[in-house]
Amino acid sequence: MSTTRDAVHQRYRSAALRMADPSASCCGPDCCGSSDEVAECGTAYTSDQLAQVGLDSSISLGCGNPLLLVELHPGETVLDLGSGGGLDVLLSARRVTPRGHAYGVDMTDEMLALANRNRDRSGVENATFLKGTIEQVPLPDDSVDVVISNCVINLAEDKGAVIREAFRVLKPGGRLAVSDMVELRSLPSAVKRDLEAHAGCIAGTIPVEEYRQLLIDAGFESPDFEITGEQRVQAVPGAIGSASIRAHKPTVSQ
Repeated sequence: MSTTRDAVHQRYRSAALRMADPSASCCGPDCCGSSDEVAECGTAYTSDQLAQVGLDSSISLGCGNPLLLVELHPGETVLDLGSGGGLDVLLSARRVTPRGHAYGVDMTDEMLALANRNRDRSGVENATFLKGTIEQVPLPDDSVDVVISNCVINLAEDKGAVIREAFRVLKPGGRLAVSDMVELRSLPSAVKRDLEAHAGCIAGTIPVEEYRQLLIDAGFESPDFEITGEQRVQAVPGAIGSASIRAHKPTVSQ
C-alpha cells in the first residue's frame, strides 16, 4: 500500500475496532465526521431510517447521507464505495426489496467484519460486503443502477480512478449520489502533506471545479454540487466543506 493509503487503512481499522465496542460513540477522533473536523456528526439519519435496520448512527463515519440524494426503487442494485460499518448499504438494501441488492466495498478487514455483524444483527438478507478498493471495484461493467459514497472519495489518492470505476460499474442511465468533503479555500501545503489530515478527510479534499471536471472526464452528465456545510481547518485560512454531489451516466454510449 502507498503511505497515504496505509494511513487511511490504519485510521479506519482503529475506527472499526472502536465501533465494535457497544459503548462507543460516533464523534471520536477516528470519524470523518468528528466534532473537531466536520460539523454535525451523525445527524444526517432520522430515527425512522435507523429503526429500519435496528442500528444507530454510531456506525457511520460519513459527512452526510447520500440516500437523501437519490430515490431508490425495488429491484435496483446499489453499490456503496467505502462502505465502512455498512449503514448506507443496509438502508439501501431495505429500499430496493424485493429483488434488489446492495453491495458495499471496503479495503479494511475489520470494517468488513463489523459490517457483516451489523448485517446479521439487522436481519437484512439482500446485502453483500466485498473486500476491495474503490479504485478497483470487484464488480462487472454495467452491473449497478446506483453508486453511493459517504465521505470516502476524498481519501483516495487517485480520485479520477475512483470516479472512472463508478462510471464503469453503472448501467447506462445509472445514478451517482455522493456525500463528500471538498476544498472551499486553499489549504496550506503543510496541511496537504499531513497524512493524519489526509486520513481525517481534510488534506485529500479538492476544489469543486476540479471534482466536477473529473466527473465530466469520466463521462458523467449533469454533475451537480451543493455545499451543505463549511469548516475552518486548524485555525488556518483554508476551509473545507461538506458537499452533496449528483450525476448520471448517459443512457447511450457516447
